[in-house]
Amino acid sequence: PVVTFGSLVTEGTALSRRGQHRKALGCFNNALKLRAGHKQCLVTRSKCFLRLGDTENSLRDAEASLQSDKTFYEGLYQKAETLYTMGDFEFALVFYHRGQRLRPDLKKFQLGINKAEEAIINCIGNPSSVKLENKEGLCFESRQAESRKTNEKLHNKLSKDQKLARKQEPVRNPKTERQLLGELYADRVYLEKLLKDEDLMQSSTRQGGRVADLVLGGISYLNQRRDFWQQQRPLYARAFERSRRRQRWVRDGKRNPAQTARALAKDMEDIGMLLARGSAEESCRKAERVLKKIQGWADDEVPNKKELIGNLHSCIGDAQLEMGQTEAALRSYKMDLACARQNDLPAAVSRALDNVGRAYARSGRFQQAIDTWSERIPMAESSLEKAWLFHEIGRCYLELGEAETAQDCGQKSLESADEEGDVEWQLNATVLVAQAQVKLEDYRSAILNFERALEKAKLVPDQAAQNTIIAALDKVSKSFIKELNKSSKE
Repeated sequence: PVVTFGSLVTEGTALSRRGQHRKALGCFNNALKLRAGHKQCLVTRSKCFLRLGDTENSLRDAEASLQSDKTFYEGLYQKAETLYTMGDFEFALVFYHRGQRLRPDLKKFQLGINKAEEAIINCIGNPSSVKLENKEGLCFESRQAESRKTNEKLHNKLSKDQKLARKQEPVRNPKTERQLLGELYADRVYLEKLLKDEDLMQSSTRQGGRVADLVLGGISYLNQRRDFWQQQRPLYARAFERSRRRQRWVRDGKRNPAQTARALAKDMEDIGMLLARGSAEESCRKAERVLKKIQGWADDEVPNKKELIGNLHSCIGDAQLEMGQTEAALRSYKMDLACARQNDLPAAVSRALDNVGRAYARSGRFQQAIDTWSERIPMAESSLEKAWLFHEIGRCYLELGEAETAQDCGQKSLESADEEGDVEWQLNATVLVAQAQVKLEDYRSAILNFERALEKAKLVPDQAAQNTIIAALDKVSKSFIKELNKSSKE
């Protein structure tokens, strides 16, 4: 296949959705070699780094995406998410607010503000609990005296904070760690048992890496998550919150929507993290538990309940597809599609159609994939998206042996790419047309289109694509010469 910026980003995005983030990183690295500083690609690679626990590189990419455009809201959101994961809740809150001012219509910025404020309150306490008293005998103090008193207070506060920090330092207490890590505590115990197996630790994987490095990396990641969760929501804050929640539920008789939204956002984050870590089965089970839980709640207790149910079906489908359960994934994606249509959610319909078509294509049912993606074409918001859809449909027709229809789809993809002025998709569409013409034994036209594709590959520039096209040209030219010789003999 021709390797271009567009195809690398598409492949990297698909791998990232399936939880194969290390493979996706390779695609994004190669894509950024072709287009250095592409802000959307930088944000996508930053998400991969974040899923892998590499917060430093994630923050570096997020900041790089904002260098040319400080108002790039996706870069602001990704930087805020990375800072939040690093435990810098105050700075994360700043960037959540900046993003909300730019895009007040996006709910994710408000959710970010809520969770950052809650984490700050859990760490330092609620400012509303402090009461100021106006006592008699107030008099003017010099700046020096005021500064001296401020320094004394600051010193006392720091000593208290240090005592509190010592209390909150991670301890090797199984009960405490089980509370902090939750379901991941069993993974931590398993990895520590592996460390005791000296023979296993000295062995290597098929790719040449050391097993000891993988195990130590997993333990290090779990330690980071433990420290983050302890900082975000210390144990004393959790106990206080549980008691306050019980009192409120007894008083009100129902759940608080804001608190429920934050808890569900945490559940969704956990589901995504489990899939990113390769625990597709565990991710699927957690998504099913959350789905069953919220289905029994009233609509006013869960914000955007219908949209969340569809999203959970999609998450379950992603996990099932990762486990190789294509039919089960297809059923989950169809539930997501039915929910989106029933509740008139255009973005969710578009997502579900994309997933259903992908599941059909994965199982070799190319006609159903064609029908699904054809239904999505009117929903395309840009010519570039149409170029991608026509290209995928054309590929399916090529697999079905309908080369003439594949050629027509390739032409439509090329027209859409021309409207957008995107060289990469012009290249992809031209190659598709040429491949269809080879199947139709129209070698003269195929040679002309491969030559056009070669010119596009030089514009990108993409040396690997040029080599692939040159090899295809050589093969088609031989077939054309053979056909000419046969005609001359006849």
